[in-house]
Amino acid sequence: MYCTTIKNTLERARDHNQELFMERRHFPITSTMLVGIALLAGCNAAPPPDAPEALLGRWDLTVTDSAESWPLWLELTNDTMLSGRFQPRGGHALPIEDIVLEGTSLAFGIAERELHFEAGLEDSVLSGTVTDMYGGPFRFTGVRAPTLERTVEPEWGEEIDLLADGLEGWVVRRAENGWSFSDGILNNSAPSSDLISRPHFTDFRLHVEVNVPAEGNSGIYLRGRHEVQVQDDFGNEPQNRRMGGIYGQVTPTVLPAKPPGEWQTFDITLIGRRVTVVLNGVTMIEDAEIPGITGGALDSDEGAPGPIMLQGDHTGIQYRNIRITPAR
Repeated sequence: MYCTTIKNTLERARDHNQELFMERRHFPITSTMLVGIALLAGCNAAPPPDAPEALLGRWDLTVTDSAESWPLWLELTNDTMLSGRFQPRGGHALPIEDIVLEGTSLAFGIAERELHFEAGLEDSVLSGTVTDMYGGPFRFTGVRAPTLERTVEPEWGEEIDLLADGLEGWVVRRAENGWSFSDGILNNSAPSSDLISRPHFTDFRLHVEVNVPAEGNSGIYLRGRHEVQVQDDFGNEPQNRRMGGIYGQVTPTVLPAKPPGEWQTFDITLIGRRVTVVLNGVTMIEDAEIPGITGGALDSDEGAPGPIMLQGDHTGIQYRNIRITPAR
């Protein structure tokens, strides 16, 4: 649009000066000059690829033909060029470029993950195969991610103590279990697995206190899909894969982390896709949109209620005073 406007303006100037030239009052702007001005204005860039509108946006994907299923996520944009981001099986969302389009089919690769992705769109369902460092090709299907927009302010219900019954209110994700509960404190020691709350929630306010050891690493998954990173980051700059960031998706503005071994307090509000994260009384993320799932998510069904999940497969960690206030 910007380049088109510049070219239209210059073309009008050329026509006008040609009229002046006929009246022997001015020299015209030549076609060569017009091209030169356009180049200086940066309008020599190739137009963006003709990406089908139906493929643009965010997609919640699920691998379906393996012994176990796992979620994936894709975002496609077409601003100055066709690009996007892809959430593979683990880690964080990665940028993608050099996307090959053919009709309503697309393909791309991510060299650092040894990943190749192919998909086609039919009847609003995106399906295809993905090959990565874990093997493959694995077949997946997916649908467009929901907007999760909220039109009214939530009415809050009664606060729930998620540790009122100790570990009875939780299940372990895999066979390894290093979790124990005593004196109001959840303790985790490696080897272990993620701990998942039995009740599921949609919109909520969550209070969590955590004690991170030196070089400790954990996470608080909202609805089991969006990880608030928990790790030893005292003295570090904010980053979306550091303490309080939505892992690989949302970067905090500040990082008020305490030294390892001290209790720290999270107050997290999730309404639709909008999240606010307060750490140790300081707002580090305020009403920011979470674009999609993060690595390690339980599933990609973003429109469904989900549990609170505590990451336990990295290092030892302690949690206490886990209280949630769901929206009615």
